[in-house]
Amino acid sequence: MNITVIGAGYVGLVTGTCFAELGNRVTCVDVNKQKVANLKNGIMPIYEPGLEPMVVSNVAAGRLHFVSALQEQSEQPQVIFIAVGTPSDADGAADMQYVLSAARNIGAYINNYCVIVDKSTVPVGVADQVKAIIQEELAKRGLDIKFDVVSNPEFLREGAAIDDFMRPDRIIIGDASEKSKAIMLELYTPIMRSRERIYFMNVKDAEMTKYVANAMLATKISFMNEMAVLCERLGVDVENVRLGIGSDARIGNAFIYPGCGYGGSCFPKDVKALMKMAEKHGVEPLVLRAVEERNAQQKQVLHRKITKIFGEDLSGKTIGVWGLSFKPGTDDMREASSLVLIENLIARNARVQAYDPVAMPIAKDMLPSEWFSSGKLHLAEHQYEALQAADALVLVTEWKPFCYPDLTAMKKLMRRHIILDGRNQYDPKQIRDAEFEYYGIGREVVY
Repeated sequence: MNITVIGAGYVGLVTGTCFAELGNRVTCVDVNKQKVANLKNGIMPIYEPGLEPMVVSNVAAGRLHFVSALQEQSEQPQVIFIAVGTPSDADGAADMQYVLSAARNIGAYINNYCVIVDKSTVPVGVADQVKAIIQEELAKRGLDIKFDVVSNPEFLREGAAIDDFMRPDRIIIGDASEKSKAIMLELYTPIMRSRERIYFMNVKDAEMTKYVANAMLATKISFMNEMAVLCERLGVDVENVRLGIGSDARIGNAFIYPGCGYGGSCFPKDVKALMKMAEKHGVEPLVLRAVEERNAQQKQVLHRKITKIFGEDLSGKTIGVWGLSFKPGTDDMREASSLVLIENLIARNARVQAYDPVAMPIAKDMLPSEWFSSGKLHLAEHQYEALQAADALVLVTEWKPFCYPDLTAMKKLMRRHIILDGRNQYDPKQIRDAEFEYYGIGREVVY
């Protein structure tokens, strides 16, 4: 099948590359000409395990192409995916300017029937806007071309996106006609032969499903983080509580791991957008507000623990930080808990030495240059370099290389032997037996 994907960001690039891997002819369109040039040369704009070799091999095979405008394609597509960003605007609502701009470009381009697929996360009703804009642009050209607009939300986890695409647990399709349904089935059958897990519904239902799914997962995280705070006050180990409730099939083990807050490009943005949708239609988003507030509070937990140990003024203190990305498997630092921690530490006059396996280039571009030039923040070349003369280690992101630290080497490197475990990755007894002070999330605390 001949497919066009508008947007070569995280969702668009993974989607286009995976469809090309399945034998389709795919053209990814992105207005960023430098990104397009880089992709043609195998230079990735993001870190995603397994993506780079898949892009390179499909470009070499002639199945995957990159252009900066729809008109640069050699053939008219049968399916066009809209996979552009939908960031939060000033009031928290989803910003639709890139989606609607893509719709205008489609209307100015297509010459035959095709299926337009909203892959971007969009508020309920945006598919109708996309359809109206395309019709308007076609009318300007004096054309009466049939097309369908379909909602097909993505459920890709950063760090596991290729596996999620190739082995999905479900595919949601909000379809407009029997013709578009047949085309979408043909497109997805190679990766979902069990068709009972392809769910067809109307377009608005599909648009809503994406938001509700992310909000539900964020709710589980925030609820468990709130319970962790209570457990800490009561002298209860939240990890035992997690095991106890996770064994209940009605609850399950996913997304009930206490930590220092969620981040990334999806959960924070989508919770805010769903709140705005609720408010716009006269519904008080009481639960969603609580989810967002608890997450904001949870991102303050680690630096508050540090000030309880060392005092409010951290002058002369050096804090080692392991992990900058919002989760393992990605270099994405958007809304990451590390940002809140480092900002608070530097504001209290601490020196921060940080390390992340893949997010260091992003950190260099994202964080204030003054922090680097003043020596307030140093990005270490190795995880143990971040501990040189450190008064404490803070684990923020549970990357695999951090799972089994060399405690003997750490004792020689660190000035004080203190570990703050923002993801409850370590066994408190093992850490304390090695003569370190240990502070987790929702675990027994001895200050």
